[in-house]
Amino acid sequence: MICFCGLFAKEALEMDAVELTRELIKIESTDPGSWETEIGEYICDYLKESGADTETYEVEPGRKIVKGVVKGAKAHPALVFICHMDTVVKGEGWTKNAFGAEVSDGKIWGRGACDMKSGLASALTAFAEVAKSQKENAEDIEKLPGTLVFIGTVDEEADMKGSEAAVQQGWIQKEDWVLDMEPTSGMIQMAHKGRTWFELSVEGITAHASMPEKGADAIAGIAFMIAEIRKAMAKVPTHEELGKSTVTFGQISGGYSPYVVSDHSMVTIDMRLVPPMNTQGAEKIVRKAIEIGENAVPGVKGSYKITGDRPPVETHMESGLMKALSESVKKVTGKDPVVSAFTGYTDTAVVAGLLGNPNCMSY
Repeated sequence: MICFCGLFAKEALEMDAVELTRELIKIESTDPGSWETEIGEYICDYLKESGADTETYEVEPGRKIVKGVVKGAKAHPALVFICHMDTVVKGEGWTKNAFGAEVSDGKIWGRGACDMKSGLASALTAFAEVAKSQKENAEDIEKLPGTLVFIGTVDEEADMKGSEAAVQQGWIQKEDWVLDMEPTSGMIQMAHKGRTWFELSVEGITAHASMPEKGADAIAGIAFMIAEIRKAMAKVPTHEELGKSTVTFGQISGGYSPYVVSDHSMVTIDMRLVPPMNTQGAEKIVRKAIEIGENAVPGVKGSYKITGDRPPVETHMESGLMKALSESVKKVTGKDPVVSAFTGYTDTAVVAGLLGNPNCMSY
């Protein structure tokens, strides 16, 4: 599908990264909220105006990922800039206009200024500079040794369906060099803890609180299971770079009256896993916890489902992109870059996990 967006202010191509950051902040793209429709159209126009070949793909109604391509002498490995277009919600407590992009005290203030409208602007201005140069020197395409790609994703702040779709559509290949512009405080970050989510449910037997022996307390059962999962996770091996695996119980619900034995309960579990721990090992922990809870509270029955499964990503110092980026950072800053782990999970981590691509990182 070729992108046909609305009117585009050509002046945007003349903006530097700071000016473009401010323009992008003014386009609300909260997730949930305004979503990415308007900013996606803006970026699509920007890419077209720069001379790039553009394409979009609708991931969900009104939510399209955007691609711009500048063809080089070879298609792969391509250098892929992948940046999400959504931000977290506005939230409370703002003393400035969250979408005003005000400059004060040497900083740009606005929702997404750091994560990641500034990263978007950096990638777009660099991409446009190359695209315009190639457009003006079309007869000398060999000047660009490889293909340059920009991908704007949706849903990164939620389920990361945008980067998944980019892989599924073949926009990124295993051999490509993939870089996102997440805020990393000047560090190169490749490693990520894995992210496995469970929903653990327990069914019990209702009874009046005055005769609890006639029921089976689902909340008591799930309490034993939670305690066992915490105890088991504390014994999981530590990774040299990524540290310890962690577990968080984010939401819990159960019962329907203060005076009745609960006949159901549910808890969500967020595990951040490091090698050698993986989802299969986490499942064993949850199954053992269910067994212990069922034995401790006769009559209850536990079950679980996996609601999210992202593998851990380790640092590959031998990566071609790692070497090239490190050299560039040193050339520009005069210092050797610090390489560290990313505490969350990013679009490049999704790509690395889905494709087994060792050339995916944040900077």
